[in-house]
Amino acid sequence: MAETHVDPAPGHERVTVERRSIDWIVCAVGLGVFLICALIVHNGTTSSLEQKVFHWINGLPDILSSPMKLAQFLGVLAVGPIVAVGAAVFRRWRLALAAILVTVGKLAAERIVWHFIQRSRPGTTIPDAIVRGNTPTTGVAFVSGHVVLVTGLALVLTPYLRGRWKVLPWAVLALVGFARIYLGAHAPLDVLGGVGLGLVVGGAANLIVGVERKEMGSDQPAMVVEHPTVS
Repeated sequence: MAETHVDPAPGHERVTVERRSIDWIVCAVGLGVFLICALIVHNGTTSSLEQKVFHWINGLPDILSSPMKLAQFLGVLAVGPIVAVGAAVFRRWRLALAAILVTVGKLAAERIVWHFIQRSRPGTTIPDAIVRGNTPTTGVAFVSGHVVLVTGLALVLTPYLRGRWKVLPWAVLALVGFARIYLGAHAPLDVLGGVGLGLVVGGAANLIVGVERKEMGSDQPAMVVEHPTVS
């Protein structure tokens, strides 16, 4: 029998769904990063090196306080559903579903981690930590839920963006992670571990729902290409 492939007609879109090998790699790398961070912080302490990095960010001038308080809101739980609604408006149904999966996955994953690793916030574990605004000083700090969510959303959103816009979600991630350390909510490994876990959550969401890719038909008439098979 002949295998037939029909090109999209001129002016028409064809949507294909990919489950990309890169997402498997991202999941593996993210898991590795998370496990390394978890191994380092499992006893609830912070090393001298981590404290130095923390103080370098946390000790920056107070003039950054107001913008960083606003920046951290880019990582609140509501951002996931907002991304999903925006994707639905543009009829990107798989992206909308992926954003919901990331939100639910973040909630589940962080609670599993908190059950096994209980490291307190810098306000109680790092000497001379500056806690700004209404940032809590108690509670479990590893991992940063803000960072898990933003990382996962960045991973599912990036394939649907074009050109320089692909950088935007990752710039938001960097800003949120920086803000959480600056405000005294998290130590650096809380943030880095959150990135690792977020890569797992986002990569898994892409693999579950697939990534849409749209192709436009060429100006040439539609073609049918037959590949004869040998009986």
